[in-house]
Amino acid sequence: MSLLAVRDLSKRFGGLVAVDDVSFDVYEGTIKALIGPNGAGKSTLFNLLTGFDREDSGSVRFAGEPLDRRRPHSVVRAGIARTFQNTQLFEDLTVRDNVIVGMHTRFRTGFVAGALRLGVARREDRTAEQDAERLLRLLGVARYATIRASDVPHGARRLTEIARALGACPTVLLLDEPAAGLNATETYALSQALRRIRDEGVTILVVEHDMGLVMEISDEIVVLDRGRKIAEGPPLLIQKDAAVIEAYLGEEVLDA
Repeated sequence: MSLLAVRDLSKRFGGLVAVDDVSFDVYEGTIKALIGPNGAGKSTLFNLLTGFDREDSGSVRFAGEPLDRRRPHSVVRAGIARTFQNTQLFEDLTVRDNVIVGMHTRFRTGFVAGALRLGVARREDRTAEQDAERLLRLLGVARYATIRASDVPHGARRLTEIARALGACPTVLLLDEPAAGLNATETYALSQALRRIRDEGVTILVVEHDMGLVMEISDEIVVLDRGRKIAEGPPLLIQKDAAVIEAYLGEEVLDA
């Protein structure tokens, strides 16, 4: 079934049309990629889906319910979490504590109970630590759990940020260029982690420039060019689409 339905979505910044009448569906249990050249509108579209920007027209429905005009924290509570192009970890916290921060929408204890370390708060802390360890194992970075975020390699930082987003227990995970700056070994680890996340029941929508990764992990791909959708379909069809080749992929990728 269609879990996330984007219909005729548009966004303008002054005279610039960043997203122009874009429609697509993200189906439950799939990995869908959103690709296109720089300036195609991918990050703006992510911001529209997660409440960081407001659409000028069109609609977004999640599990049949409208997401229009919701603020980011409300979108997270609804079941959609995201990462960003640049890693935004708390550098002085451990990797595990960074993941626990992502669970704040699930915490039930208030400030007073937490400050006084009441029984319910202590139980919640133990559960959060266990959940964080599980997510770090899922992402393959459990060995960094007690290390400060500032001291771990770039690839582990990327995976930690994904684990933190998963801490909110989302139904849909939006990843904005998760492979940026990764070497081949780190990108392979990322691809395996994304499959494990999908197998855990989380649907994924990913913006990515690494075409090798996109073609390997995606069930479907949406291609944007100058704000408009120019193609949508499975990887093999996208590779052969003339408009996509002209706009973005190029012969080298097509023949790879």
